[in-house]
Amino acid sequence: MTVASQVKQSLASLKSIHAGLQQIALSSTDDYAQRTFHEAVMVTEEIIADLKKRIGQLEREEPQYQGK
Repeated sequence: MTVASQVKQSLASLKSIHAGLQQIALSSTDDYAQRTFHEAVMVTEEIIADLKKRIGQLEREEPQYQGK
């Protein structure tokens, strides 16, 4: 498995985790838990953005990774 494939797989996993955290944050009745999960959602959004940038860099540096 190439580095680009691993990064893309990590991105897909993180998006799934992000969706789960959002669901828990919305369904939680405890204010502290809602805030905590919301903060985790915000952190995952930052990491997702970073991974997307890294995938773009990999695709520019290594044309064989484009679109795979």
